[in-house]
Amino acid sequence: MADLRHDPSTGRWVAVAPSRATRPGASRHASDDPRECPFCAGHEDRTPPETLRLGDGPTGWAVRVVPNLYPALERHEVVVHGPAHVHSIGELPDTTLDLVAEAWQRRARDAGGVCMALLNEGHDAGASLPHSHSQLAWLPAAAPAEAAERGLPEVLPLLERDGLTAGCPRASRVPYEVLIAPDRSEHDGLQSDLLAPALRLLAELVRRVQRVRGETFVPLNAWLHRGEPWHLELFPRTTRLAGLELGAGVWVDPVSPERAVEELGAADED
Repeated sequence: MADLRHDPSTGRWVAVAPSRATRPGASRHASDDPRECPFCAGHEDRTPPETLRLGDGPTGWAVRVVPNLYPALERHEVVVHGPAHVHSIGELPDTTLDLVAEAWQRRARDAGGVCMALLNEGHDAGASLPHSHSQLAWLPAAAPAEAAERGLPEVLPLLERDGLTAGCPRASRVPYEVLIAPDRSEHDGLQSDLLAPALRLLAELVRRVQRVRGETFVPLNAWLHRGEPWHLELFPRTTRLAGLELGAGVWVDPVSPERAVEELGAADED
C-alpha cells in the first residue's frame, strides 16, 4: 500500500510506493513480445480481476479496466486500450478511443472521489509496459497542479474541431506541447460529451508529432484536468528535464511554439 504524504509548508504531495520499483519494466525496458504481455487478448488471467469491460473482441472485450498490480495510490487502475499489442494512442481506431473515454467516465462515476486520468507512453515517459494503456488514479483532493491553475494558458490555435480547440501554449514547456479544451467552458471532462472527441483529437496530434519528428513512436505524457475549464494536455518527452526546470521551475523549450504550430499544422493526415 502506498504511503501518501503531504507537506503543509510546501503544499507538496508525495506517494511513497516501494512496490513500484518491482513492477516489470521499472528499471529496464519491458519485453515487447506480445506472448509475454499481460494486456493482450488471451492473457486476462495475468491481471487482477477487471472492474469494467466494454465492447467486443477476440476474447470478449475491446477495452478493459483492471486494478494496478503496483499501485502508487490507494485506488489506482489501468485502462487497457484494446486487445491488440499496439504501442501508442495514435494507433487506436476511433471506436476504441470512444470506449476509452467511456471507461474513464464510468469508473470515475462508479468509484466516486477525485479521479485523475493520465497517459504515459514509452519508458522515458514512465511507462513500464509497451501495450497502449492509460491510468486512473484517485487522489484525496484536487491535484495540486490542477488546483494551482488560474484559467487556461494563452495558446496559439492549431486545430478546431467538434467544439474543441487545440493549440500550443504561448509559453510551452516542451517542444510540441499541446492543450485541448472545449470552445465553451465546461466544469468536468469526466462528465462531458466532448471527452471522446477530445481523445480522438489527442490521437491525431500524437500522429502529427510523430510525423514532424520523423519517428514512428514518441514518448509522451498526457493528462486530463477536470476543473473548469477542463482540458487535456499533451506533453511529448522529446527533451530531458534538468536543473532549471526541476529546481527553478523555468522551462527551456528549444522549439518555439510558433514553429511548433506551423509544423504540426503542415503535418495534416490528408
